[in-house]
Amino acid sequence: MFNKTKSPAPQPLSRSDSGSSIPPLPDLPAPGGSSAAAAAPRPAAPAVASRGLSTLSSDLQFEGNVGGAGDLQIDGQVKGDVKVGRLIVGETGAVEGNVAADYVEVRGRVVGAVSGKQVKLIATAYVDGDITAEQLSIDIGAYFQGRVLQGRREAPQATAPAPAPRPVEPAPHIIDMKPPAA
Repeated sequence: MFNKTKSPAPQPLSRSDSGSSIPPLPDLPAPGGSSAAAAAPRPAAPAVASRGLSTLSSDLQFEGNVGGAGDLQIDGQVKGDVKVGRLIVGETGAVEGNVAADYVEVRGRVVGAVSGKQVKLIATAYVDGDITAEQLSIDIGAYFQGRVLQGRREAPQATAPAPAPRPVEPAPHIIDMKPPAA
């Protein structure tokens, strides 16, 4: 009834081809292939496109600070500070420490300060600590105890050049104008 052309099934790579068992993407030539497209240089992909979401699964516990510019979803437990680009604390996730990211979404538990441009507390969230955010959203049912500082983060001001020093004027001479005593 429906006619759809079937694409050929991708052929798995053997270990001798690339040393990896990951098949190539459909739009890329196979490694070791000698086609004209493979010889042409490809522009570098933007860093954002290659950045994926990293996940700390629910059965993992991590002690120590976590940092980077990438995206992180925490479904397990972290004891330490977390500073990443985007952060999602899942419903089973828990963080004991300060959290900082451009975008923070809390569905689980955070005990510590939360800082971000955009902070969302979903209905299942439990946050015990201060929140600093430009935009804050708290769903009905979310638990929050702490203070909120809401406003724009000031960009570091460029240091203005110091004003030119004023020339030092000589101290005025004091002349006694009283007539001599007789």
